[in-house]
Amino acid sequence: MDIQSVALWMQSMLDTDGCLYQDDVVDFLVKKQKEELLRENADGNLVIGRPVLNAFKKLNESSVVWVKADKYWRFRVPEDEDGRDARG
Repeated sequence: MDIQSVALWMQSMLDTDGCLYQDDVVDFLVKKQKEELLRENADGNLVIGRPVLNAFKKLNESSVVWVKADKYWRFRVPEDEDGRDARG
């Protein structure tokens, strides 16, 4: 499993469920023993590595937004402001 296949898996989960939580991706990668695709953030938590996030973003840059407060991605709606981040 490489970076691109993880990004494609993430996209398929988003397509199926309508949203994708960061914790679910981290859990998936840990279970698949792909911790090298994760990194530790400033708080000491495992999060998705930048190369995976960049590959995922290339798949959906204009159609998906990140909801920072709840740490998940969802499809863009008309009410969303420009940019990758959303309010909820």
